[in-house]
Amino acid sequence: MDTNTRFENIFVAENQIPEEFQLPELHQKEYLLNGEIVHWDGPVNEVWSPVCIPGPDGLKRKLVGTYPDTSPKEAMQALDAALAAYDNGMGEWPSMSVEKRIECMQNFVYLMIKQRSLIIKLLMWEIGKSLADSTKEFDRTVDYINATIDALKDLDRESSRFQEAEGTIAQTRRLPLGVVLSMGPFNYPLNEIFTTLIPALIMGNTILFKLPKHGILAHYPLLEAFKEAFPKGAVNTLYGKGSEIIPPLMESGKINVLAFIGSSKVANGLKKQHPKVNRLRAILSLDAKNAAIVTNNADLDVAVSECIAGSLSFNGQRCTALKLIFVQEGVADEFVKKLSEAVSALKPGLPWDKDVKVTPLPEADKPAYLKECIEDAAAKGAKVMNEGGGYMNVSFVFPAVVYPVDDSMKLYHEEQFGPVVPVVRFKSIEEPIQYQVDASHGMQVSIFSNDAAEVASLIDPFVGLVSRVNINCQAQRGPDVFPFTGRKDSAEGTLSVFDALRSFSIRSLVAAKVTDANKELLNKIVRDHESGFLSTDYIF
Repeated sequence: MDTNTRFENIFVAENQIPEEFQLPELHQKEYLLNGEIVHWDGPVNEVWSPVCIPGPDGLKRKLVGTYPDTSPKEAMQALDAALAAYDNGMGEWPSMSVEKRIECMQNFVYLMIKQRSLIIKLLMWEIGKSLADSTKEFDRTVDYINATIDALKDLDRESSRFQEAEGTIAQTRRLPLGVVLSMGPFNYPLNEIFTTLIPALIMGNTILFKLPKHGILAHYPLLEAFKEAFPKGAVNTLYGKGSEIIPPLMESGKINVLAFIGSSKVANGLKKQHPKVNRLRAILSLDAKNAAIVTNNADLDVAVSECIAGSLSFNGQRCTALKLIFVQEGVADEFVKKLSEAVSALKPGLPWDKDVKVTPLPEADKPAYLKECIEDAAAKGAKVMNEGGGYMNVSFVFPAVVYPVDDSMKLYHEEQFGPVVPVVRFKSIEEPIQYQVDASHGMQVSIFSNDAAEVASLIDPFVGLVSRVNINCQAQRGPDVFPFTGRKDSAEGTLSVFDALRSFSIRSLVAAKVTDANKELLNKIVRDHESGFLSTDYIF
């Protein structure tokens, strides 16, 4: 393993961290319940940064702060608040006009932007995300909210008219479903959870917001914004151990929608806890081990560049990351050489270091797991191909290109979710196709080839196996106007700016026979604005 100084000097004394990025300990003693910031005097959980500080006893993770370790009692109080706020669809928030809900969301964005610098700093310290990526996550989230507002305006405009068919006149609108339990991942603790929370909220649902296991304090600056922007009970935050506080919520049968980003095993367990699964709508983004396929006809420079971005952006900790690279034998050695050299050149460092590409990992047990995967592959004939690959020091792991990987190894099957890049050598194009056929997941694939006939022959089988086929580019979620979903164990439901609004709502209609009396009746209701549902108002 490479132990040169560029790795050994990554962690520095606290006084060597630029003042603009230093962070005083943040001890959260509040949570949001029923429109109030409630003080918490109970036990707390500590938040330890992946950034380590040298001391007399060696490197030690820095304490970022603490947050409430609430119990099932507080979780059930939050559920009661959300139920009361929804009030069978007659509460203030679900019955509010779309225009008023949009105004509330715009106010939230205004208040959120005021906390931009602090949230970005907390993302760097809590999950080790680089300054550039933390900034991008915040700004992209704001863009997503604004795009959701625009999409809702379009949706409401489409609904602001009556339809007539077969002697029946009707107006159809989309209405909320009820109480939404929103649970997000640590890797994009702001953006990913907001891609479900925001559309669910703006459609009139009330929210139970379970904070992710890492990135919790990054949401602390937004509690006041949620409180000020939305009616009481519309948003309620949940803290504590998920294994303790989530089961009683699900077992109550009062959760109408489960919005979850994580593992399929956990998602299946959560759904089974609900006594009436038929009443539960699930919007899930789950397992993925997205493959890249580099054929003999690929532009290797493009393939290397895109595979590095796809496999190692934010240290490979993305559900859309490329986690297994198939390379045809005619170009395999050259590709691996180019890939290894490019990976070795990536700059390691702390999140605020200029041009940093590899940063420490937030999960304390991740380095040991990655070491186990690399050692398993090495014992079965693979090698770490790049200089410094697999170097580990507490929370830091330098990316390892492992080659040749085969189906006897952990790295072929398991989603490593970290900076290890497994490369598989193949002869026939049927091999990567068969891999996807046998796989339990089906999110995305990336195909690298400049041969039109070859690309076409791969597109047709893969569109039936995954939800997105990328041509000569990395796998990714965006742009957010495109549908984001998956086959098999990778997802349930579809998310995009447009799809999410539909996922968190249901079509309801009011209908009447076309008679003169009914026409007069409906016209009077609309003209006098006597119904929030029946309306031809147009939102500009």
